[in-house]
Amino acid sequence: MLTVRNAESYLKNLISEDTDDIKSAWETFKAFCRETVEGEEDKEILFQCGVYNYSGEDLFLFDFVRQFTIYEEDNYSHIEQLHCECLLEPTDELKKLEVSEWSMDYGNIEDFLNHIENLQEFKIPLNYKPKKLEIYQEKI
Repeated sequence: MLTVRNAESYLKNLISEDTDDIKSAWETFKAFCRETVEGEEDKEILFQCGVYNYSGEDLFLFDFVRQFTIYEEDNYSHIEQLHCECLLEPTDELKKLEVSEWSMDYGNIEDFLNHIENLQEFKIPLNYKPKKLEIYQEKI
């Protein structure tokens, strides 16, 4: 059974961090979004992109996130986010792109995924090779 605790290792087994194929990583992440995770009440998926400087270097962040709201004995505990993050050189074309979209703003997960795939902010970066792809889970 897929759980929040093993979600990161599960996704890492599906997507190699050595890949330079963003479209393939997206297709795998999209399939992962449809899977059931034990204890998950609602699927909370985020797509975000834009130029950020988290490491002292401006990079274009192309990030797929699955968020888990954790409860202990029916009481809210915390949130964890599982990222599939593609980092790209910020070309002039990419510098113009920025978006943040949550699945909870759509009727269902399929409507959300279809909307994302039709955004220019999604389509354009697919033509680039990532400088780095990272998969990690963090408590926020």
